[in-house]
Amino acid sequence: MDDDKNSVIIVKKVVKGHGGHHGGAWKVAYADFVTAMMALFIVLWLTSQSDQVKQMVQAYFTDPVGFENAMDKGGVGLMGGSSGVLKGGNPTNPKPENITQDETRKSIDKLKQEMSKLQNMINSDPQLAKVKDKINMTVSAEGLRIELEETKDGMFFAVGSAELKPEAVKLLEMISREVGMMPNNVVIEGHSDARPYIIAGYSNWELSSDRANAARAVMESSGLRTKQVAQVVGYADRKLKMPDKPLDYANRRVSILVAPYRPSVDKPMSEKDKQVVNELETQPVEIKPVAPVK
Repeated sequence: MDDDKNSVIIVKKVVKGHGGHHGGAWKVAYADFVTAMMALFIVLWLTSQSDQVKQMVQAYFTDPVGFENAMDKGGVGLMGGSSGVLKGGNPTNPKPENITQDETRKSIDKLKQEMSKLQNMINSDPQLAKVKDKINMTVSAEGLRIELEETKDGMFFAVGSAELKPEAVKLLEMISREVGMMPNNVVIEGHSDARPYIIAGYSNWELSSDRANAARAVMESSGLRTKQVAQVVGYADRKLKMPDKPLDYANRRVSILVAPYRPSVDKPMSEKDKQVVNELETQPVEIKPVAPVK
């Protein structure tokens, strides 16, 4: 009896649930339902919007960072605000509905005239005789594209580096002086072939970007106006000139794109820019001899 009095009795209580509605599983199901309904409402809203709104939404999900950057550059927004994303999705070649065919034709014709002028200047300069065959110019809907193609031994840049050769500097100075007197924006692109770069920690991405930026530095110091360069891009081997020959040296190039100027959508030159243009037009052109390449 004494042992029974001193024994410890442990009582375990089992608490039974009072219905499934006190559990957490229903919350997950409800959250899925709300998410699905939200997605449905968004789809229904999009189907009732104009083509411009649909294009803006598509542009955002395609490149959110580029979309937000473009929003700061002006244009027509979703809700009547400002945005740089125009119909067509290319800030250097916008195609909004208010651009007339006549305006587009005039801008392209102007670029063709400029291309002819540059070709004559290059062909008549004996100091550029060595490189003129590697300078390709074309005019299309995207604008005037000037490409400086490389060779095995390096025509415009020292092999494997972003160091410009004297002929390249002279050529870029000539181009920048002419383009600087135009209201058009400029995009500078760097490209490489598919050969992997041999130095660890430095790839074709860095090389193509550095070469494009080196060209920008020369052009901005030689005639391009402030903020005339809209973009500097390094593409590495992602946009080969000769896709069937990825190792061809012609894939190594710097491309200068002079975008069409459309007064109805592009920002006109400021009074300060006009003053710079007037100075360029009145200043005598100094012809510098090209130093021999070592």
